[in-house]
Amino acid sequence: MTYKLCAVDLDGTLLDPTGVAHEKDVGALRGLLARGIPVTIVTGRLYSGTRPTAEKLGLRGPVACVDGSHIVSAETHKTLHCHAFSGERALALRDAMEQSRAATFLFAQDQVVYDTDGIPYLGYVSTWSTSLVAAGRTAAHPFWEADEGVTAVVAVGDRLQIQAAVDAIATRVGEHAQVAMFPAKSVEDRWGMIVRASGGDKGTALRFVAEHYGVALEHVVAIGDWINDIPMLRVAGRSFAMGHAPAAVKSEASDRLEHTSMSGGGVARAVELAFGVAAR
Repeated sequence: MTYKLCAVDLDGTLLDPTGVAHEKDVGALRGLLARGIPVTIVTGRLYSGTRPTAEKLGLRGPVACVDGSHIVSAETHKTLHCHAFSGERALALRDAMEQSRAATFLFAQDQVVYDTDGIPYLGYVSTWSTSLVAAGRTAAHPFWEADEGVTAVVAVGDRLQIQAAVDAIATRVGEHAQVAMFPAKSVEDRWGMIVRASGGDKGTALRFVAEHYGVALEHVVAIGDWINDIPMLRVAGRSFAMGHAPAAVKSEASDRLEHTSMSGGGVARAVELAFGVAAR
């Protein structure tokens, strides 16, 4: 099989735990670009948190952010596609979050809005973006009513608070929202939740990018490490799971790497195996 497009996740895949890209992996992706093979990023980060890596790689095409809910041109920085909550659904989501009393972070207009409840968790949320905006009350911010809509909402709290948020969203927003609840990484005894509009994920985003380049999905290579990467690993013609990925992720990939985000080199190895291009 001749592969014609490479899609890579950021945190846990291309980036180490401190958010820095491994130079060997960067070199491998630049090698693909030098041969005329497109490279894209498909990440949970906002574009503001994705742009520095896109610029480091020299990308000019579309990159998919917020787990596929926001696709942006890395050349013009303009939105190509946005899958967001707006109007009554955005307001229903706002009311559900206020009902839960969990610390709430509003992702909209490529920024993260927070209030005093969220201050203890800013280090955790900054992995999505460092473009953080303080508000008197997140629930009162005008972004909820803006025409651009709400790209996502993240909440952090104890398990009961997060479960309350999940239940409130199910009641108020229903099938229009997709919700993931999980133990919050690096935040002791806290749970996290992310909610996005239904119908979009890393798989649909990869399909969008592949169509942009005129490439069939069977000719796409995807590299990831976490549960949110599963949709793109499923649709790509060849897929690689990082060495530290959970078993559920590895089971969805066609290939399993030994490398971790700590050691680096996983992306370079995947590029070498799939494209025959060694890191420079």
